[in-house]
Amino acid sequence: MGLNESLRKQVFALTPEEKIDLAVELWDSIAQDDFPPIDEELKQELDRRLEEHQRDPSSARSWDEVREWLWSRRK
Repeated sequence: MGLNESLRKQVFALTPEEKIDLAVELWDSIAQDDFPPIDEELKQELDRRLEEHQRDPSSARSWDEVREWLWSRRK
């Protein structure tokens, strides 16, 4: 389901500040929805990864490194 062309043109005609305001309002409306709770197994894995990162922050990769790695796998 895409945006109709008229709405798309209106959104793209907004100033950068208006676009940011709209994005924040849209995000807030999504964040207020009732999302299912995080599965306990996933929560434990996220906690484990956070602890690992806190022990050795130098092991983290920058977004540029991750993106480059992902693109290299496509070839």
